[in-house]
Amino acid sequence: MTFRLLAAFLALALLSTVCLAADKPINDNAIYDNVRIRLASDAEVKGGALGVDVKQGVVTLTGQVDTDRQRSKAGKLAKKVKGVKQVVNNISLKEKNGGK
Repeated sequence: MTFRLLAAFLALALLSTVCLAADKPINDNAIYDNVRIRLASDAEVKGGALGVDVKQGVVTLTGQVDTDRQRSKAGKLAKKVKGVKQVVNNISLKEKNGGK
């Protein structure tokens, strides 16, 4: 009986901690850091040189990539970061030289 009561109390304490942590807003600096990490560590995007700006949870991406797939994936990676409300993807494609 006491074991069940103790287990229930611990479960309730853990649940309340998780709920309180979920209500804490993520600040722009934390969002910036997490977006930079995701972009730079992705083997396809290779986003170390991409620009990231964050204002009130809105992430703006800038820079150039080789393919539209990289551009799209960079936006998706940024959107997955906790606290991101919106992503403005201003990444452009590098122009091809035409074999010169």
